[in-house]
Parts: sequence; structure tokens; C-alpha cells
Amino acid sequence: MPPRFVPLTDVAEMLSISASQAYALVRSGELRAIKVGGRGQWRVETTEIEDYIQRSYRATEELVAQERQRAEDSSTL
Repeated sequence: MPPRFVPLTDVAEMLSISASQAYALVRSGELRAIKVGGRGQWRVETTEIEDYIQRSYRATEELVAQERQRAEDSSTL
């Protein structure tokens, strides 16, 4: 059974980013996480990673649509 929670190093590997970038996503609130244990180590639920990925896809789709619209608007001038 896969783990429910993973450390930020695993998140970084899953998203092909650095550990500091994963930490920045948590600090900014873009990626929900919890602190566990006496040393307060960050853990991210795997479902939260999938939610983050889906939100990123939607944001990218919106960005591409806006850029496409701007290109169409500028070509009609």
C-alpha cells in the first residue's frame, strides 16, 4: 500500500522540482501540507499533490486560452 503522506523531498521528485521549490509551494499555500513529529517535518498527502497538479493544468489551460485570444485580437487590428 502506498504511503498516504510523503516528505517534501518526495514531492520535489514527483514534480521534478527542487526541495526548496516544494517548500516554497507549501509556504505560499499553493500546496497544502502538515507538520508532524517533534521536529516538525513537513508531510504532504498524496491526494493534495494530485489536486495541485490538476489546479496547475487548469491554470495553464486558462493562460494558453488568454494568450490565444490576445494573438487573435492583435491579428484583427
